[in-house]
Amino acid sequence: MAYDLVIKNGTVVDGTGAERKRADVAIANGKVAEIGKVTEGGRRTIDASDLIVAPGFVDPHTHYDAQICWDPMVSCTSWHGVTSVVMGNCGVGIAPCRESVREIAAWDLVNVEAIPIDALKRGITWEWETFPQYLDAAEKRRSGINLAFLAPLTPFRHFVMGEESMEREARPDEIQKIAALLGDAVQAGAVGFSTTTLAQHIGFQGRPLACRLASRDELKAYANELKRLGRGSIEVALTQRIGRVSDEEHDLLKFLLEESGRPVTWLAIASRPDKPEATDGILNRLEPLIARGGVPQVLCKPFSVQMDLRNPFSFADMAMWGPVFNQTVEKQKEFYRDPSFRAAFREELKRPHLFQGRWNRVEVLEVTNESVKQYERKTVAEAAELRGKDPLDTFFDLALEDDLNIQYTMQQYHEEGIRRLITDSRTMIGLSDGGAHVNMLCDAGYCTYLLGTWVRERQALTLEQAVKRITSEPADFFGLKDRGRLNAGLPADVAIFDERTVGSAKRAKMQNDLPGGGRRLVMPAEGIEYTVVNGEVLYEHGKHAGNLPGKVLRSRAN
Repeated sequence: MAYDLVIKNGTVVDGTGAERKRADVAIANGKVAEIGKVTEGGRRTIDASDLIVAPGFVDPHTHYDAQICWDPMVSCTSWHGVTSVVMGNCGVGIAPCRESVREIAAWDLVNVEAIPIDALKRGITWEWETFPQYLDAAEKRRSGINLAFLAPLTPFRHFVMGEESMEREARPDEIQKIAALLGDAVQAGAVGFSTTTLAQHIGFQGRPLACRLASRDELKAYANELKRLGRGSIEVALTQRIGRVSDEEHDLLKFLLEESGRPVTWLAIASRPDKPEATDGILNRLEPLIARGGVPQVLCKPFSVQMDLRNPFSFADMAMWGPVFNQTVEKQKEFYRDPSFRAAFREELKRPHLFQGRWNRVEVLEVTNESVKQYERKTVAEAAELRGKDPLDTFFDLALEDDLNIQYTMQQYHEEGIRRLITDSRTMIGLSDGGAHVNMLCDAGYCTYLLGTWVRERQALTLEQAVKRITSEPADFFGLKDRGRLNAGLPADVAIFDERTVGSAKRAKMQNDLPGGGRRLVMPAEGIEYTVVNGEVLYEHGKHAGNLPGKVLRSRAN
């Protein structure tokens, strides 16, 4: 019999951590049929001489919930050899959703995930009301890669409680209804549910994102649904202080693990520039939770974020910024000119927050007004010195002079700390945030960055270790047991790349391809020669082959 596809002469790294081997891979009916010396021909043959043949990568933390409506290729994640994504993270999403409150759901995405409202209004297709209908709509619409969905708690609370979900805890009867809906979602295929405790996660009209108000009684009921069904996991955006876990947060993780009996992953463990070894102590303290199925997520790239004052997400954990969100440009300018607003911000920066007011790390990336063009590529601290003004005032003044079009960027890179985290088996590499913060950052290329920077250049991991970390490890955590490995009988998701050139571009680029021409940052990939999804070639030398072979990946009891 002729196979559908034969990948000849490649070096197979199978996703289990096993040593690489020279082998052919035969594919038939969407699955791997044979790995070894394949003598029979195929309808198509790919010569993978001098290339690595690996399982397609699995991205555990994305926010493509809306983008899949207008972008079946799920770009730019799919450019980087990723063949499966998990979305619905951080407790925010667009299902379930009644027609009358679609605007609220959209504004939640604007404020939490910094996706432009115009793109959402133009792009979301709204063929659903319930969560199972949302999954069915995604399946019917088709996609280039495989889609797995967490059930985000915010729209579930809103579906039952209405706008009061942003104001209070649920009552017992409401808890029962929400739990039943979550159970229906998981039975329909959701791979678990997600929530957040982060103060910077604000929703519609700058009010708290609804899931942040869930009581322990609520979380117990929702976790118990997973225990009852014997499937699914929990994702929670947790750490108020990056890289640290407070006693209260530790207690919450323990509670969720006990009440669900299921795996729990949280955001995030990150390194401190002054004490890169501190993460060892944090992970050692968390060891009992990790042994029970708790897994912290880490990013393998420098943390680089673009900031603007039209959507001031970086300051959302400061209550004083709440009224600034979702306002007109002119109204926002009034805030930024107001000396009392600046004084309040100055005081707020004396407290622990996501943004810490280190103006020597905030750089002017891009302006539209020629009169301030001279400050591009200078830090706010440098610009302030040139202008003879205070850095905080300079930050606002430059934005006002550029009609709030100015783009700032902030980067932190702790090489030794990142090395420790990505080589520690107690962590999960992820945190791409693909589909979110679209004009601020783009970490969708973290898989190719890991292979290029940390394997080839830094030699912090072997290729076999790195591939395992971004394939079978996240797949296993979310119960996607037939993904993340190259093995006979499993679905044929394959990334074929050149280990000598694989990587992400040095810098993300801005392009205007959101619905309505909105701007977003994208990160081009390097060295990914072919991507195969469910046995069909999706990309060939970076170009789409015309197929949409992705599937909705649904949870199963285990």
